[in-house]
Amino acid sequence: MTAADVLVAELQARGVPFIATLNGHGLDPFYLACRQAEMRVIDVRNEQAAGYIAEITGRLSRRVGVAAVSGAVAHANALTGVLNAYFDGAPMLLITGTTPLSDLGWGNFQDFNPVPMAAPICKYARLVDDANRIGQFVHEAFNAATSGRPGPVHLALPMDIASTQVDPQQTLRSPVQSGEVRIRGAADSALIDEVAGLVRNAQRPLLVAGSGVYYARGEAALRQFSRRHKIPIVIPVWDRGCIDRPCESYVGVIGAASGGPRLLEDSDLIVMVGAECDYRVGQTVAPAIRKDAMVVRIHADSARLRNGLEAHLSILASPTYTLDQLAKCELPVFDEWLAETRRRRDTHLEKVLQKPTGDGISGRDVVLAVRETLTDDTILLIDGGNIGQWFHQLIAHERYPGQWLTCGASGVVGWGLPGAIAARVLHADRPVILLSGDGSFTFTVAELECAARQKISLVAVVADDQTWGITESGHYERYGFTMYTELGPTRLDLVAQGFNCRGVRVEQAEKLASAIRAGLEHDRPTVIHVPIVTGDPVVSRKNG
Repeated sequence: MTAADVLVAELQARGVPFIATLNGHGLDPFYLACRQAEMRVIDVRNEQAAGYIAEITGRLSRRVGVAAVSGAVAHANALTGVLNAYFDGAPMLLITGTTPLSDLGWGNFQDFNPVPMAAPICKYARLVDDANRIGQFVHEAFNAATSGRPGPVHLALPMDIASTQVDPQQTLRSPVQSGEVRIRGAADSALIDEVAGLVRNAQRPLLVAGSGVYYARGEAALRQFSRRHKIPIVIPVWDRGCIDRPCESYVGVIGAASGGPRLLEDSDLIVMVGAECDYRVGQTVAPAIRKDAMVVRIHADSARLRNGLEAHLSILASPTYTLDQLAKCELPVFDEWLAETRRRRDTHLEKVLQKPTGDGISGRDVVLAVRETLTDDTILLIDGGNIGQWFHQLIAHERYPGQWLTCGASGVVGWGLPGAIAARVLHADRPVILLSGDGSFTFTVAELECAARQKISLVAVVADDQTWGITESGHYERYGFTMYTELGPTRLDLVAQGFNCRGVRVEQAEKLASAIRAGLEHDRPTVIHVPIVTGDPVVSRKNG
């Protein structure tokens, strides 16, 4: 048994369903171990895609997704997905196969220690320098990835260490082998009483439910709390969804570049549950919030709880446990304020729903057609700036379940096709729809071949306005002209056919929903190329 065999056994024991990879000689011992253990391997055409697949696996499953790449530049390519996991708090492991440890620093092919490059954006990064301790290193990595705020971790695996024969009885292996995010811990009862007192004194409370609620599996606790007290709930744009069914108290996302109803600014109590203190909530300082507003932060990670400017009240605890504790308190019911926030949301939505002037399909039309095809089982991924804004304005206000994914807090584009591949591999029996802009889609378009070759079916709806739309809107607003935003014409339907996928071009809005449904019936990836007119996703960028 080699150290690589132990590594693969540890991954399987923790429920890792597959490895995303691009081959390189540094991984050969690891590949042999995967082959012998019958570990599924999804091979891609760019290490960037492997990193995204692992990261999206973590975000969709709340378990550690795994990518394996070779050293040097291959490692640098894969770090794109790792950095996205860092921004979004997603559990993933990057394994980098390196030159032999005995030759490190000697100038051999791809002689490079990847750990210092990965460490600043990882919760744990380690060079595996002892074959008998590889089980220990895997446990430490998984523990870091799944504790507190989840995040990416890294192991650098030298070829000679991976190939070293080990005695299974002598290798260090933890008796606990878990791959899922584990967030535990109730809040101090005195702090719960303080929060309850703040709620009783509030007139316009707002609950900001971030990704931490999703990773703590707090959907039911959030529903129970909202039903009882009617406190409006919002989700920061691009965070993980935690509204998995229609909910009266849920009034949409906040922090979208295309604006939204005035909610955060008028609330006198802001309770941030598993949410980050960043640009999407204006760092919780004026003018994003009232100067006299009280702020409560509830977070499972001590390192994130008090970053930025500390809130009036900070609680280190599981969002789920804390919501359960608060639900048992005697608190007011905020019917009138909830009704007001819903009116504001609906007024804003009326502006967005107005049909844009001019001929042609708009981003609005594309998103509404996608909405027609959604079921409770659909996994929906949204990749792109302008089309992402349309989504958040037109769909995310209804509900925002955990199987709908956007780019995450980093705002990255180009992750969507690898993400859709990950979704389909994880859930082979569920429909997968990728909604993408044309610029975003072409970042990783070659992964269509990967999906076709490995029989991974999905539907990609690509809205093509031949521009970086969200940047174009920003330029017009700030300067009255655009700079370097134009893209040339493409025929992505024909590109898809060249990669052995189905390619369809739709030029009439009324035909789009049926084209999506037809694509979902096929066993090959389908790309639906939709030329659209340019346009901002809101009629007025002022708050409604």
